[in-house]
Amino acid sequence: MVVKAVFAVLLLTMGLVQFEGRFGLAVIMLFISPVSVFSIPIIMALFGTHFGEGIGLEFLFWLSIPVDIWALGVVARTFFLERLRKEPPDGLGLAIWWRSALIGAFFVPLLWWIVSFVTDNAITASHSMAEMEAFRHLTDTGLPVAERIGLELTIWGSISSAVLAVLSLIGVSILGQIIRRMAEGSRPASENYQGLITRWDLMRVPADQGLLLTSLAGVGVVCSLMFWTILPVTTPHPHECCKKPDVEVEPVFKPSQSLNSTAQRVASLTAQIDALEQQQSDKKNQKAKSKGKAGGKTTEDSPAKAKP
Repeated sequence: MVVKAVFAVLLLTMGLVQFEGRFGLAVIMLFISPVSVFSIPIIMALFGTHFGEGIGLEFLFWLSIPVDIWALGVVARTFFLERLRKEPPDGLGLAIWWRSALIGAFFVPLLWWIVSFVTDNAITASHSMAEMEAFRHLTDTGLPVAERIGLELTIWGSISSAVLAVLSLIGVSILGQIIRRMAEGSRPASENYQGLITRWDLMRVPADQGLLLTSLAGVGVVCSLMFWTILPVTTPHPHECCKKPDVEVEPVFKPSQSLNSTAQRVASLTAQIDALEQQQSDKKNQKAKSKGKAGGKTTEDSPAKAKP
């Protein structure tokens, strides 16, 4: 799980895989299991479900195969020796992996279809129940919207969760039956309990522990350097349709500058008003002078016109 999570983070940082928002966590949780190696592509092909895109998604699933085989081999050998006191057969990790992957290729898509079908019908039934007379009376008496949504979610969510739990138990029991049949064909271990403890300790921890710690530390340093080297260059940015509007930072309010600017504006407005009043008075004076000149001309012309 830790090994694949490191590669998943690096691929996300490099931009080679983009997960859908609501399915991203589900995909990350599913690809760590061997039953999802073939079942997830089958679900995407049959039901048209879009988990993500990019070549990194395929790389994650291919990478999970050797990691799962190694992890299942270590855990299964420990379980055979510690709990069952049986000698683990050769290739135990590979044997469990391909059986789990084969079962998952058929069972997980079936589980997906059944849970989706039950969820859709449960949602429809919850809406129908909300329209019934008893529930309508409850909602019409002032039940808030949040509580109403929570009631419907509880109705159909409990049904879907119960179906998912039952089907998951069936799948786990099928895998358990396969492992039990493999254990029945194995021969009992010849060592005593102390010898078995020594064997599974040596299986999980090699003799050269210094080399193991140095290798793990070196891989961790290399992955950290890769992450911090790639991250500033390929940090994902929001799409053009989802960009937020630019918000300008408001300057710090200074009372003295505000008073000075207000006084200057008042002074400029007063000067403009005085100029307008002066223009209006000049226009009135010009009109009065033009009327006086026109009146003088008419009085001078009238005696001339009265002569015979």
